[in-house]
Amino acid sequence: MNNTPSLRNEFEQVVQWYPGHMAAAMRRIDDYMKLIDIVIEVVDARVPHSGANPMLDAIAGKRPRLLVLNREDLADPLATARWLSYFAKRRRVIAINGREQSSVAKANYYLGQLAQGARGTQRAIVVGLPNSGKSSIINGLLRRAAAKTEDRAGVTRSLQWFRVGANLELMDSPGILVPKISSPDAQWKLALVGAVPRERYDPEDIAIRFHRWLTTGTNGRTKVPDLETFSRARGFMRRGGEVDYHNAAQSYIKDFNDGKFGRITLEQAPKDDAETA
Repeated sequence: MNNTPSLRNEFEQVVQWYPGHMAAAMRRIDDYMKLIDIVIEVVDARVPHSGANPMLDAIAGKRPRLLVLNREDLADPLATARWLSYFAKRRRVIAINGREQSSVAKANYYLGQLAQGARGTQRAIVVGLPNSGKSSIINGLLRRAAAKTEDRAGVTRSLQWFRVGANLELMDSPGILVPKISSPDAQWKLALVGAVPRERYDPEDIAIRFHRWLTTGTNGRTKVPDLETFSRARGFMRRGGEVDYHNAAQSYIKDFNDGKFGRITLEQAPKDDAETA
């Protein structure tokens, strides 16, 4: 009997999540924005398009902004370079590894530039999707573990202020997804990088979609195993020779996020503005 997991319908909803605490947090951020001088948006470098919050443009207004492409150590360096070039036409942008102090120092430098010439204490807010690495970056800027960090979505639930220097304060905020992620393609990518709670999606479905995308993009020349091959190689078997796809898929996703499949970017930068019009 073939028990290979099957993929859902191409246009079927993959994930849907917008808890009440996120809606309330979005309203609070909108309210607090009148106190904010600088906006720092943290986006996973592997999903620079889907990982950005389109609602931020309206909320941030004309305030100085710094876009931080985090986890650049897990992303394809060539793809990251193209995204940096694309975003640089619109705002200040850097790519960093939030877990390395020397890398986070680049963010500190750019924050200093944004605050240069301003009078009094500048207040910056750090925003981003769940599990984008906001708290790790704040801890790197503070050089101490002040903000909560954990490899799951929705850890930061309240707004917190931290003093970075004599003239700069940072506000951490809960990770906020948009009310609806309409594209199934964007849904599985956000689930794969950890922006969606594990209980809100089927890990088997996500793993299969990822490998199918990878195979299509490389014309089948990828060394990344499919879920069945991975499951059998790692010994995810039940009695009777049945493959334990569910637990295997969770391990598969963890290996992706640990970089064991290599540096992979899930979205490519537009070639020019005309393509995004």
